[in-house]
Amino acid sequence: MAAEACLEGWKIAISRDTGALYLAIVEAIAQSIRKGELQEGEKLPPQRVIATRLGTNLSTVTRAIAEAQKRGLLDATVGRGTFVRINAGGSSWRIAGGSVLDLTMNSPPLPQDPGIQAMIQGEISAIFKQQDAQSLMSYRVTGGTLQDRQLGMQWLAPVLGRRRASEMLIVPGAQVALSAIMSSLVRPGEAIVTDLFTYPGMRSIAAQFGYVLLGVEQDEEGMIPEALEELCARHRPRVLYCTPTLQNPTTATWSVPRREAILAIARRFQMSVVEDDPYSLLLKAPPPTLAMLDPTRVIYVATMSKVLSPGLRTAYIVLPGAEMTRRITSGVRAICLAKAGILDAIVSRWIETGLAQHCLRSIRDELTQRHVVMRQILGSRAPDKTPSPHVWLSLPEWWSSADFVAFARRQGLALVPSSVFTVSGDPPAAVRMALGSASDLSELRDSLTNLRSVLEYRPAEGFSDVV
Repeated sequence: MAAEACLEGWKIAISRDTGALYLAIVEAIAQSIRKGELQEGEKLPPQRVIATRLGTNLSTVTRAIAEAQKRGLLDATVGRGTFVRINAGGSSWRIAGGSVLDLTMNSPPLPQDPGIQAMIQGEISAIFKQQDAQSLMSYRVTGGTLQDRQLGMQWLAPVLGRRRASEMLIVPGAQVALSAIMSSLVRPGEAIVTDLFTYPGMRSIAAQFGYVLLGVEQDEEGMIPEALEELCARHRPRVLYCTPTLQNPTTATWSVPRREAILAIARRFQMSVVEDDPYSLLLKAPPPTLAMLDPTRVIYVATMSKVLSPGLRTAYIVLPGAEMTRRITSGVRAICLAKAGILDAIVSRWIETGLAQHCLRSIRDELTQRHVVMRQILGSRAPDKTPSPHVWLSLPEWWSSADFVAFARRQGLALVPSSVFTVSGDPPAAVRMALGSASDLSELRDSLTNLRSVLEYRPAEGFSDVV
């Protein structure tokens, strides 16, 4: 529902409220967000229009907007207007406990092999025995030591080929990497082009720094080159942000011709390309990264969190040229300074001893088995994108995304609604399901069996119990 269409409902709601008028308006806004009537990133009408439609004065509406900002519901910027804040509706689909399984957290499953678990414990113990504790517990140099960067390049060689260690920065997580990159390349009010359904972390960065996200239409393969070219001609954006392999949330993977076509458009419009690549290493034979196809234009980001463990909190930025490396290093230094020595030591040792590669193979095999279980239970309802850690699940025609997630939550399942990923337009009837959160295959099987029952349930006409 468009924001302006909510105003009549707000007017009715505040007429029934006996408390302070501005707080009644805040509660009406919150209710519209919870019900999915207002989507994250949606623009509200001007405050004067709201005041007129609600039959109140401008100062009351201004006070209500300010209170809604304090509560994390809205973002208001002079010259741009008032928008529903990214993650404002988070509490309406996240579960604090009591579920069969939380299928919202997109992380790799822990290796089930007891031998691997023993190796992990042994390697951590060996690090403290062999290295100075003071060094382990202190900050490292911004971007990582030469040895750490060399090992990072060794880790990424299957998807990047041969690159110089001087082109790499090591940072504490992909969100830090993307924040440093975007704050170095884009000014507030400028545009970033991305997929129509994109990583929520990028939506949060855009909201925090005041960037405009422009979503490009996509098909089953991903971003459509013709749509990208048309958008670039109209808006002249500075940066293209994309995940060409197992895109989050849709799992779309660009073919090589599509990668080449999109890179050609980026060159024609002189855009920097930020390739977010969390998942390629999960594939035994991944397609060539954009950074391999055009190493002079593409800024490449990879993370350990999606292929090994979020606990390692390590991401790699690989940059095209010394000047770009200098700029992004300054951005990293401003946002996080550097990583803690103990995490760098763990990651580097795991790569050096081969434990990281061993864990990766185990996680890849585990995810493959989880896809087998999913197909056994859900059949053709869930697309087979083995070994993706997440699935983009289209819903039956009688469900909206918000209603389905609310109903599933009451049945003990936590899923992510499509509105969390949607850059513009109406969210589709789809949800994202993460396969890595279950402790084992048995727990996953129970949860998917429950999910199948929810999918088959047809609600009564007018179901709108979204909380």
